[in-house]
Amino acid sequence: EVQLVQSGAELRNPGASVKVSCKALGYIFTSYYIDWVRQAPGQGLEWMGRIDPENNGTKYARNFQDRVTFAADTSTNTAYVGLTSLRIEDTAVYCCATTRNSGDYWGQGTQVTVSV
Repeated sequence: EVQLVQSGAELRNPGASVKVSCKALGYIFTSYYIDWVRQAPGQGLEWMGRIDPENNGTKYARNFQDRVTFAADTSTNTAYVGLTSLRIEDTAVYCCATTRNSGDYWGQGTQVTVSV
């Protein structure tokens, strides 16, 4: 059974950094991309980009090219998203996902709250 298990909620001050993890279970980690999306309060889903765990190849959405880093650790089958210089408007639920022909699998989401 494919599962993506994410790390717990985070609270940060503006200007700080955060890293969210996504552990892949039930499939060969290097065989499929991991996508990252976020949803801010009252907003729609925003695609942040993706990583290919096989070679750590990345693609970033234009809005996230400067402050976001994706990583994948094949020894633990875990993907990461790091966000620096956090702003209040980065408050959102961050989700990882992997896509198959049969559909998408999603992590449970990680709440990141940026507050003074």
